[in-house]
Amino acid sequence: LAEDVVNRVAAGEVIHRPASALKEILENSLDAGATSITVTVKDGGNKLLQVADNGHGVREADLPILCERHTTSKLRTFEDLDSVATFGFRGEALASISFVANLTVTTMTADAGHALKAAYCDGRLEDGSPRPCAGIPGTTITVENLFYNVITRRRALRSPSEEFSKVLEVVQRYAALRTDVSFVCRKQGEARPSLHCPVVPVGRRVDRLQAIYGAVVARELTPLTLHMGGGGGGGGGG
Repeated sequence: LAEDVVNRVAAGEVIHRPASALKEILENSLDAGATSITVTVKDGGNKLLQVADNGHGVREADLPILCERHTTSKLRTFEDLDSVATFGFRGEALASISFVANLTVTTMTADAGHALKAAYCDGRLEDGSPRPCAGIPGTTITVENLFYNVITRRRALRSPSEEFSKVLEVVQRYAALRTDVSFVCRKQGEARPSLHCPVVPVGRRVDRLQAIYGAVVARELTPLTLHMGGGGGGGGGG
């Protein structure tokens, strides 16, 4: 098979729909130390899926290889798998997205004088090098026209409203997990976000779950505490 065919097939194994692309990008944001993440969606993510965070940003030297397959800073040897502490480590997510969508990255590290904007296609940086631009520390990843070159996959997508519900569900799950990070999810052009979850204090997870699922669900929740035992006698739960 031609290389471009192989890459598109491989991309389809990682990116099935807008929600799966979002999952990969959100995990990158959390691995980058973000404490604020905003997701903007158009047509259920089919036309636009944008994730803006305030994480560490991407170094200029890393931008040319950002979307190459199996390029990652999280893993160097096979033995590193025993101690990996990040969501992702394979270095396939952004590469896969770039093979089936128009991908743009705007990023700025804390010590940089300006942001950099780079576009990618088929795993490669377009236009030779990133362009300087205005920005703030963090990274914004913009995915447009998902599956524009894989017609069968695009036809298999649900309606924009159904795809948006799947996108929202992904954000909700990570928001429920990471109460130390603020999450916003909105449809492009709408002033009121579909989800707005500010950071909540330690021990107030119920407040976060109420922001996600509503007061009725929050009232029905029962606190559960798990105590992990040490030694050879086994653990205990409560």
